[in-house]
Amino acid sequence: MSEDKREYIVGKAMEIIMNSGDARNFAAQAMTAITKGNFDEAKQLLKEADKVQTAAHVTQTEMIQGDIRGGDEAMEYSVLFAHAQDTLMTIQVEINMTKNMLKYAKALDARIKALEEKVGA
Repeated sequence: MSEDKREYIVGKAMEIIMNSGDARNFAAQAMTAITKGNFDEAKQLLKEADKVQTAAHVTQTEMIQGDIRGGDEAMEYSVLFAHAQDTLMTIQVEINMTKNMLKYAKALDARIKALEEKVGA
């Protein structure tokens, strides 16, 4: 593999890793907002997480499609690219779990408010 090709793959892998890390940070901030009861803020942070996670996913998909096409776009195995894919997959799970936590927290909050109204608290 040429040095230019190697640098290109490393650059794309780092792009995936960086976007995934940004998505993880947004998801973590969303979880903090959820624990404070700031559900609208959490929803907005999750939208941001989705946006950068999607950018990482698009980069990954482009690289995989290029490898499938072969020729100049074919890739050799890259530990860094494999790590990037693993990181992206992990972040996707974290975002989905945080979205579910938001749903549960909102439902629980609504139930507590309904009970408080019943007892006049």
